[in-house]
Amino acid sequence: MEINPENLEWREAYKLLVGSILPRPIAFVTTIDENGIGNAAPFSFFTAICAEPMLICFSPMRRGTDGNKKDTLANIEATKEFVINIVSEDFIEKMNTCAIEFPASIDELEFASLTKESSQTVRAPRVKESKIHLECKLHQVLHFGEQAGAGSLVIGKVEHVHIAEELYEKGRINTEKLKPVGRLAGQMYTKPLADVFELIRKKEPR
Repeated sequence: MEINPENLEWREAYKLLVGSILPRPIAFVTTIDENGIGNAAPFSFFTAICAEPMLICFSPMRRGTDGNKKDTLANIEATKEFVINIVSEDFIEKMNTCAIEFPASIDELEFASLTKESSQTVRAPRVKESKIHLECKLHQVLHFGEQAGAGSLVIGKVEHVHIAEELYEKGRINTEKLKPVGRLAGQMYTKPLADVFELIRKKEPR
């Protein structure tokens, strides 16, 4: 089958992307607005960019209902900061509650009974239930359209990292103890450690 993306309605293109690019890590992003009201939302268009400087990025799409910016993006543009909370198995249900499109006046962390913790370098709170937090200052944001289905690329410079003591071993993070969760297509998620195998990277051609 051959598909020209220009012939796809945006929802069809979205399904093609999320069904092809997987599993995807989840950025559970916490922000505050200019009045100090908290916001939390998960995004699965998320990855690292580089280590020096330490940059990460995620892509919030426009609301499918009206094409407006999501609260997370609006807050980041206003305050220039945010926190990425890495998602583990033990609070996936509460994270999922935060995916509801609440009014901006609702604090999702309070609604989902998640625990706020103060950050070191930004005003946005951390999620205590998360075992890794990346405190970020906004480095750059790029916009790609203003209609439903469009999106933005938010690039953050990591200013401070919190890691649960039990995870950090000789400069590395123990993935088995982290128990991360990944996003698939539709309503499906995955536990990446369910079927892990080792593949040694080759250092020279053979």
